[in-house]
Amino acid sequence: MLIRIVRMTFVPEQVPAFLTLFHATRQRIRQQPGCRHLELWQDAEDPHIYCTHSHWDDEDALNDYRKSALFGEVWPATKKLFAAPPVAFSSHVVA
Repeated sequence: MLIRIVRMTFVPEQVPAFLTLFHATRQRIRQQPGCRHLELWQDAEDPHIYCTHSHWDDEDALNDYRKSALFGEVWPATKKLFAAPPVAFSSHVVA
């Protein structure tokens, strides 16, 4: 399993637009082949920072999602709302 974390810092006024977009598309993302889990986290100290936490069967499944029409719809709309570049990383559970 591949775990993907994406940390996103939003322009404060754009947080409602991001939350609307996330809530409108989260079920469709969860239904992508190979997606096993998707959560949205909010930073405990900075309410303008959110992280998506997702589990994928493997890197191929994540890459297939990145090539999908859905990603092409969601990611450009999300990027417009950023106050800073996102930070993303993938991990595997080892213990």
